[in-house]
Amino acid sequence: MQPVNLFQLASQQAQWLSVRHTAVSSNIANANTPGYGTMEVEPFEAVLDNTRVAMEATNPRHISVGVGSDALMIRQDSESEPTSPSGNTVVLENELMKSGEVRRSFELNTAVVKAFHRMLMLTTRA
Repeated sequence: MQPVNLFQLASQQAQWLSVRHTAVSSNIANANTPGYGTMEVEPFEAVLDNTRVAMEATNPRHISVGVGSDALMIRQDSESEPTSPSGNTVVLENELMKSGEVRRSFELNTAVVKAFHRMLMLTTRA
């Protein structure tokens, strides 16, 4: 069993949330663009399933394997159907709900990291 690195996991989730926030804000910005299709990011659970436990690179010439922002899949949402005569599939109410979810997830992620950092600092004090 491999140990779970909380700070690395939180960093990956923050990166995923940043990409999702970009997709949601792009959807909101293009709400009136004719023919624009809603964009969505693959769930964070899928990102975790694709992440492998890898060795740490100790030399700059080592090959690093990790989850980069280019590895996160942004795709057109196939579940959405055209809701306007122009063929646009953006529903502002859904995008605003997604935006709220992203904000709450960022706040939770930050609070967990802050609490564990505080706990780590308390254990290292002399």
